[in-house]
Amino acid sequence: MQLKAGSSDRFPVLTHLSYDASDPFAVAVSFSHEGRVLARWSLDREMLAEGIRRPVGEGDVRLRPQSTGRWRELRMEFFGDPHPDGSRHHAVILAWAPAVMSFLHETYEVVAPGRESVHVDDFLAEVIGGC
Repeated sequence: MQLKAGSSDRFPVLTHLSYDASDPFAVAVSFSHEGRVLARWSLDREMLAEGIRRPVGEGDVRLRPQSTGRWRELRMEFFGDPHPDGSRHHAVILAWAPAVMSFLHETYEVVAPGRESVHVDDFLAEVIGGC
């Protein structure tokens, strides 16, 4: 994947996508450079798939398809916490859309879309136990 800097510059960023059937709605994404983790995000798997086809997201994560010539890309925008002056850190990552779709298809082999389940009792016990 590539980190977009300015209007045209791009820099490679090592990205690791992972999926765990115990959290079937989420895809974990880690961005690193020179052995240092720059950021970790948990993305909604369905939102990630939709972002390849159409713009999605209104909050801290926004995804949309982008074409640059013959390349089909997924544009991922990440917004950090607000600063006192109202500005926010903002990062744009560009991914080759076919590679993201390939990853998603592998997750569908683990847990098919619509077959996700959440153990509500376990979730509530974790939330209440953390209070």
